[in-house]
Amino acid sequence: MDDLLDRVRRLIEPGAEPDPALLAALAHTPDIGTAREAGRLLARIDSALVCRPGTTPHPLRVAVTGSFTADNLVPLLRISLLAAGIDPEFHLTPPDQLLMQLSDPDSALARFAPDLTVCPIHEELFLPRDADPADLDTVRDLLTQRLDLFATAVSAFATRTAGTVLVHTVPLPQIRWRTVNAYRSRARLGRAWRELNSGLLEFAERIDNVDAVDLELLLTDAAVALRDDRLYRFGSMAWSPAVEQLYAGQVAGYARALTGRAKKCLVLDLDNTLWGGVLGDDGPENIELGSLYPGNAYTELQRAVLALRDQGVLLAVASKNDPALVAQVLAEHPEMLVHTDDFVAVKANWEPKDGSLAAIAAELNLGLDSLVFADDSAFECELVGRALPQVTVVPLAGDPAGHLGALLSGDHFAVLTTTDTDRQRTDLYRARVRRQEWTSSRSALDGYLTDLGIEVTVRRADEYLLPRIVQLGGRTNQFNLTGRAHTAQQTRRMAGSAEHAVLGFEVSDRFGREGMVGAVWIAKHTDHWLIENAVMSCRVFARGIEFAVLQTVIDEAVATGVVRLEAAFRSSGRNGPAEKFLADAGFVAADRAPDSDGSTRRILPLDPRPALSPAWISVHTDESTKPHV
Repeated sequence: MDDLLDRVRRLIEPGAEPDPALLAALAHTPDIGTAREAGRLLARIDSALVCRPGTTPHPLRVAVTGSFTADNLVPLLRISLLAAGIDPEFHLTPPDQLLMQLSDPDSALARFAPDLTVCPIHEELFLPRDADPADLDTVRDLLTQRLDLFATAVSAFATRTAGTVLVHTVPLPQIRWRTVNAYRSRARLGRAWRELNSGLLEFAERIDNVDAVDLELLLTDAAVALRDDRLYRFGSMAWSPAVEQLYAGQVAGYARALTGRAKKCLVLDLDNTLWGGVLGDDGPENIELGSLYPGNAYTELQRAVLALRDQGVLLAVASKNDPALVAQVLAEHPEMLVHTDDFVAVKANWEPKDGSLAAIAAELNLGLDSLVFADDSAFECELVGRALPQVTVVPLAGDPAGHLGALLSGDHFAVLTTTDTDRQRTDLYRARVRRQEWTSSRSALDGYLTDLGIEVTVRRADEYLLPRIVQLGGRTNQFNLTGRAHTAQQTRRMAGSAEHAVLGFEVSDRFGREGMVGAVWIAKHTDHWLIENAVMSCRVFARGIEFAVLQTVIDEAVATGVVRLEAAFRSSGRNGPAEKFLADAGFVAADRAPDSDGSTRRILPLDPRPALSPAWISVHTDESTKPHV
């Protein structure tokens, strides 16, 4: 354990060499005291020294405001967030100021303007220490009143902040429960407590900008004590170090989803991963699948993989195997749950697996950091980890009964919400592969685009489109005018305002639908419209789609008497394509100082009206299915 601290200390020295393997070791060390000290030291180093090569950590302002002393939680949060590719700036409020900090519009918390506010809370926020848990009528009233008080404070803060608030369910310590002697009374207390936790989970459904983690459920499988009673009595530390570490991991997973850094593609080995046995040696008829152990372990993994696919995770195969045998099993084996059409790419060959993964990423136009690779072979995991450090590697070693837990435990694919586009993603990407194959046979770009038959439908945001639009804003990095995202609350407010417009646009062509691929946020002023942000998926680059959408905005603006468009632009280091689009469309830099958020203005005069929509694109709006002329 001293070695871990030595590695951190070396990073503080001038000219330190990067140590990208350090964070994983710290996040999983059983010596939480060492991890906590390392987390404090990490505050003094450049985050680039510990992040994976080829990745850029995402800055995030994180506030921690709790009902107990959470000083020791912050270093563990720093480790978990850095490991998730997020560079945090923290603000910690004093203990026992939770409700005041949330409620006061001028509190230190409000002035910090966090992107993410986490609220670690314990049972005494709802059931005071001097309350008698056996007085069940009083307990129920207390829980209801205090839940309402907490909800009011959270809702007030969520309304004012542009960030997101994360709450969680609260475990009831056994000491409070065992104070009640009668089993029937214990059952009533348990029921009342679960109603409280159900109310906390409901925050995510009824309060904009608020999400919830079910900490009580997570602890059911964690062999850790909720509390160290000595630390609690001595320093008001309501959670044991192990629970703090577990919570930090959950916050990091949520922050990864919040910042659009969730993984997108699961690449699976086959032999002893998707089925038991070695296909080439055992033959298709003898691989292990079905209802008996160990085959049922692989069957359950396949069932879970299909559930991931149905929620938008892309599936691919990278296996050293005979491609003909693999095709046979995927198409014909009666015990297989996943089949050829469930995968967007199948690389079954005898080449090194790092090459197969690189080819999959290239075919799907995904960054390597979007891939998760699962394999039972320690050799292959080590090879991919060294050759492609951006790829997340999940070793599936040992008893196959543990493979599913190992695959899911990292929450690599967790997102804020699942949309219809997510559920159709496999079909969309398979059509994309066919589109690329067709493209390779054509050389003249304009003729190719004309033959492609591109149709763009621009729609105003409604309740059905809002989740996907918000998701696109959070996930899109290259074509993103500001490098930032409007929150769900901001987007919903703009969509319902006559002074604003939120547009989403869909694309289809001869190969099928691409789905919702982009969005525009507009503020309407008397003489000009301001494009506050515009995002578009990289999968539809180089087709002129952004110009067709801009033409729709121009036409509507001119019809209302607007004389110019303005666009906010802020360089993120990754949004060069968005800046090029503005220049190509004719926007010029405004002669004024940057806005308070660092963004600059680009201006496009509308007299004479620009004509930007490419001839090969048919544009439709939600008011009419006729193409614009």
